[in-house]
Amino acid sequence: MKVALVNDMLVQEGGQERVLRALMELYPKAPIFVLFYDQNKKEKYYQTKEIVPSFLQKFPEIEKRYQWLLPLMPTAIESHDLRAFDLIISSSSSFAKGVLVQPATKHICYCHTPTRYLWSEWHGYVEDLHYPKIIKKILPFYLSHLRNWDYNAGQRVDYFLANSKTVQARVKRYYQKNSTVIYPPVDTENFFIAKNLSNYYLIGGRLVPYKRYDLAVKAFNKLNMPLKIFGMGPEYNYLKSIAKKNIEFLGEVTETEKARLYAESLAFINPQEEDFGITTIEAMSSGRPVIAYDRGGAIETIKAGETGEFFQDQTWEGLANTIIHFQPEKFDSKKIKLHAEQFNKKRFMEEIKSFVDGVFK
Repeated sequence: MKVALVNDMLVQEGGQERVLRALMELYPKAPIFVLFYDQNKKEKYYQTKEIVPSFLQKFPEIEKRYQWLLPLMPTAIESHDLRAFDLIISSSSSFAKGVLVQPATKHICYCHTPTRYLWSEWHGYVEDLHYPKIIKKILPFYLSHLRNWDYNAGQRVDYFLANSKTVQARVKRYYQKNSTVIYPPVDTENFFIAKNLSNYYLIGGRLVPYKRYDLAVKAFNKLNMPLKIFGMGPEYNYLKSIAKKNIEFLGEVTETEKARLYAESLAFINPQEEDFGITTIEAMSSGRPVIAYDRGGAIETIKAGETGEFFQDQTWEGLANTIIHFQPEKFDSKKIKLHAEQFNKKRFMEEIKSFVDGVFK
C-alpha cells in the first residue's frame, strides 16, 4: 500500500507538526506534501524526508509573507498530484484536507480544528489582524468565498479523525461529517517530577491572540506574583509592553529547559479555549496541576481537584480569583503524571494503525 502524508505547511512547531512526525514514524517511506516549508525547519526536523511543496514555494521568503498568498492556497493544495497513492493521511487545520484524490484512494483527515478564521473565530480573526483598514474591510468578502471552498473540501474527505470531542463537535457542525476521536500524541516520557518547586507560575506556547495570554499578564500584573512565559509569536511585543517586572519572557526554549520549567512551576496556566491542549498534558506529565478556562479540550483532559482547577469567566479577574484561592500543595504530583500517561505517543500510533487497518479490511 502506497501512503502519502499531507500537512498544511511547515513553518512553525506545534501540535500539528507533532502529529505529522508521529505519522512519519508509522509510515517512514511516505512523502510529505505541503503548501510550502521553511528551509530551516526542513533541515532540523525533516532532513531525511521527501518534502513536496506546491508552487507557492517559489515565492521569495514565503515563510514570512504567506498570509498575503491566501487566495492562491486552495489552488496550490489541489495542484498536488496524488494519483500514485492508495492512502492519503492529511494533518489539517486549514488547507491540507482539500487535496484531490482518485476515486479508489482513501483519504483520512486528522483534523486539529475546522479552519478557525473561517468558522469559530471569524470575527475575532479579522479584528486582530495588523492590516490597513481598507484590507480589513475587503477581506471578509473573500473569506466568505473561502469558507465555501473549505466546506466543499471537507465533503471530499472519506474519514475524519478529530483530536478531541470539542473538535468532533465542530466537524459535525461545520462540515456535517461524523468523526472518530483520537487524542494527539504527547512525548510524556520527556517530562519529570522535580524534587523541589520554585515560586513561579508558568504559561507558554505560540504567542497568538486566541490563546489569551493577555489575561494571564493582566492577572499577574495585579497579583504581583512571578509568572514565566515561554514561546514566541505575533503577540510577543504587545504582551511584553503591558507586563510588569514580575513577569519574565523567556522566548524560545529548548525541550530540556521547557521540561525543567514545567517541573519546578507551581502550576501551568491555560486561559484559552483549546482544541486539545498539548501544553496542559506536558505540564501534567511533569506532575504539575493546570489552572484552565473551563472550555474546549481542557475539560476532557483535566480533572478538577485532582490534576488542576478551572475558572468560569474568561477574564483576568476570573483567572486572578482562581489563582488567589489556588493551593498547589494539595495536589499529588505522581497521580497527576499517571493521569497524563494516557495521552502518550505509543497510544496514538496504535489507535491510528487500528483505524487504518479497519478502513482497508
